[in-house]
Amino acid sequence: MTGFDRLRLDGVTRRFAGADALADLTLEIRRGEFIALLGPSGCGKSTALNCLAGLLPLSGGSIWRDDTRLDTLPPEKRGFGMVFQNYALFPHMSVQKNISFGLSMRGVPRAEARRRTTEAIRLVHLEEHARKLPGQLSGGQQQRVAIARAVVVEPSLVLMDEPLSNLDAKLRLEMRTEIRRLHQSLGLTTVYVTHDQEEALSLADRLVVLRDGRVQQIGTPEEVHTRPANRHVADFIGFRNLLPGRFSSAYFHTEGVRVKGTPVGTLEDGGPAVAAIRPEDVTLTGELDATVEVAEYQGREIAAEVRTDDGLVLHLRTDRRLAPGDKVRIGLPADRLLIFPS
Repeated sequence: MTGFDRLRLDGVTRRFAGADALADLTLEIRRGEFIALLGPSGCGKSTALNCLAGLLPLSGGSIWRDDTRLDTLPPEKRGFGMVFQNYALFPHMSVQKNISFGLSMRGVPRAEARRRTTEAIRLVHLEEHARKLPGQLSGGQQQRVAIARAVVVEPSLVLMDEPLSNLDAKLRLEMRTEIRRLHQSLGLTTVYVTHDQEEALSLADRLVVLRDGRVQQIGTPEEVHTRPANRHVADFIGFRNLLPGRFSSAYFHTEGVRVKGTPVGTLEDGGPAVAAIRPEDVTLTGELDATVEVAEYQGREIAAEVRTDDGLVLHLRTDRRLAPGDKVRIGLPADRLLIFPS
């Protein structure tokens, strides 16, 4: 494996037809780190991955592995492994041959290639399927082959582009654990693209949240989850209650409701603002009288939509059994209610 201490993206930009698909991405990735590029469709995350892989030329900026500039090198000279969304396996080759293909292309001696291929197959638990064709495997097994093929060449960096999006919910959970296990056990450095915030939070050491081609926030999962940098990040990572109003004298005002919150960013006194709070942070002890309008059973929890007497609609989650028409009193804890500039 080609070692490095730092991989740097300096102002990486990619334009299509004069418009920025990715603008001024600056990021330093440490060896052994798991980075998730997170955002909605069209935010620039796959563009960033393809620029890093060498599949797209840069319109501006540069990419460095320690003191070596990479963006001037073709993809095959960068020493990266890649796992695609659609697996991209050779249908006429067995699992074993799919995994060993990259080693053959690199001229690895036959005995060494056989040893590394056997080890890669063992790592992804496909020993019983080594001689099967991809078409004889389940989706999860095919994804394991794709991952083994990427790591068998001992890359300095593994790039993963929405690798779990074609799997069902149960398989996604299983493969999430598998990817994290392989990352840790092999000491990989990984850049992972996803639109699934739960996936990103569970896998990554750091998240890079993108919107319209621009970085909105870089931070640990805990930082992004608890303290989103702006309303767009809050909206994307699960602050379902986004309430327009105004900020005045340290209070947020909306729909006849006046509550204290935690300011984020520069707020103008008396100016427009947006308050955000997660459904799970809305309490059923407080000063706001409300009526349950919708209640959805979700196993251990009820997801409910309530309307306050002043007409404010809020979403909450609770283990208390609620039904439409129930009267409740709700609270919005000041440390969980974030107030952003509008």
